[in-house]
Amino acid sequence: MSNKKNTIAKKLWLPLLLVLLFVINWAASKWHTRIDFTNEKRFTLSQSTKQLLQSIKEPVKIDVFLKGNYQSGFTKLAATTQETLQEFKEISGNNLQYNFISPNDSFEGTETTWGDTLSNMGFVPINLTSQIKEGQQQQLVYPYALVHFKEQIIPVVLYKGKTPLINFQDLNSAEAMLEYNLANAISKAIQTKKSIVGYASGNGEPVDARVYDLVENCLNIDYQLAMFNVNEQAFVPKEFKTLIIVKPTQPFTEAAKLKLDQYVMNGGTILMFLDRLNAEMDSLQIKNEVIAYDRGLGLNDMLFKYGVRQNPDLVMDLNCDYLPFDVNGNGQFDLLPWNYFPVMESKSNHPINKNLGFVAGRFVNSLDTVEAEGIKKTILLNSSVNARRIASPALISGKENVIEPESNQYKTPNIPVAVLLEGKFTSLFANRASQAMRDSITAYGGIFLPNAINNTKIIVVADGDIVLNSVSKNQPIPMGSNPYTFGTQREFPFANRDFLQNCLEYLVNENGLSEAKAKDYVARLLNSKKVKEQKTMWQVINIAVPVLLVILFALVFQWNRKRKFSYKA
Repeated sequence: MSNKKNTIAKKLWLPLLLVLLFVINWAASKWHTRIDFTNEKRFTLSQSTKQLLQSIKEPVKIDVFLKGNYQSGFTKLAATTQETLQEFKEISGNNLQYNFISPNDSFEGTETTWGDTLSNMGFVPINLTSQIKEGQQQQLVYPYALVHFKEQIIPVVLYKGKTPLINFQDLNSAEAMLEYNLANAISKAIQTKKSIVGYASGNGEPVDARVYDLVENCLNIDYQLAMFNVNEQAFVPKEFKTLIIVKPTQPFTEAAKLKLDQYVMNGGTILMFLDRLNAEMDSLQIKNEVIAYDRGLGLNDMLFKYGVRQNPDLVMDLNCDYLPFDVNGNGQFDLLPWNYFPVMESKSNHPINKNLGFVAGRFVNSLDTVEAEGIKKTILLNSSVNARRIASPALISGKENVIEPESNQYKTPNIPVAVLLEGKFTSLFANRASQAMRDSITAYGGIFLPNAINNTKIIVVADGDIVLNSVSKNQPIPMGSNPYTFGTQREFPFANRDFLQNCLEYLVNENGLSEAKAKDYVARLLNSKKVKEQKTMWQVINIAVPVLLVILFALVFQWNRKRKFSYKA
């Protein structure tokens, strides 16, 4: 009987093994997971990203233009992009497809390459010099992706370098932002209704060509823009996801401030770009000097109540943008640093400024945080370590650039110029709202609130020009661009638009993807000296150890087999 069972077992073990392997593979294709041992959880998608991918009901296609034989940095970026998209696909299923395309490939059977198409769409390639055996090789790299959904195409920038030179730190930051950038583009593509964003007017806010980039390339693309006159309309609509106030030049009345205050108390968010001092380049170009004085906007008490003070001063910085100056008086202009146009930095301490480039400012004021119960303050932008403050009234003269600024005067580091306030705010009018003020709110079905009903957010930026664009040759240019270097080799890609978009996305917070943006990849570089010194040793270990392990296993197996059969004999 025992022999019969053994015979049956010998006949069935192979079919059973095949069935077991089939079941295991089928189960692995349906249910699988992996363990992420990295400290920063770089291989783990955030919960908000997973929810977004699970909500995709119709096909989304993503084209990535990083296919090619690039240097190690971009090869690694391409591999990380593929890994991220594969994770996306596993969660969303067949509703998400992706392709890697070489920019040198022809576009849909024509002679036009994808690279030419991308260039015509306004995507500027990176001219990359790679070292190969034959010498140096010039390549045009397009670190972009296109998200297709129905008739929509949403572009994704996969690499945003802070400098024209390619460096490991920027590539590492690009990898850290992959999940957020791709998920955010998908979110924008599949959304059925745009959020409403208000643009305040009535106090001298610009509505001319200076806001072209702001309106056409930011607000109208991602949001539904609505104009709001603070002085004429009765209240700020609750439908506004956020209200933007850009460079007002006229004082706010108490009635106007009450509308803004009660909008915040009802859970509204505000994004402010304010110039406290009147200092404009137009006046400086006419007289070659201008006196910066307080505009008297009347917002100081409200800002102070919310937890921030905008100072009546100007920030001067050795890290600054350039302007043309006639140094010798002969009509020949030279581009020289203009310390009144500081280039702001960020500490990457928040999803808004995570991996953000430099932001260009003009006649910037400083900010101080003040005590406000229950309000969290986060510095988003600050000066460099070589900065100074000058109090108003301040005389600004074009003659200042005749001599080089004295470095020992620039001793104040990291002066705050943009602050995020979060929490339950207390109304400015909590203890001084007149009956007329209360009646004006009640007349429109509202109720005066001395305190905010929920946590909300306010961002205060002490420069109204950050989101305005210049006009060069009768054409508006991107915000943050210097009209005197735009389109030249000296042009520097400032991140003003990125900063604005990050602020809006955080305040509107429709998709909740800030968690994905908060990721930070730690760059763990090898010690090049040790690599050179220990190269031979590790080569021997990698080649010899596996062979020795196989030989050792064979010896042990033969010894054990010999011992077993010798004992039976």
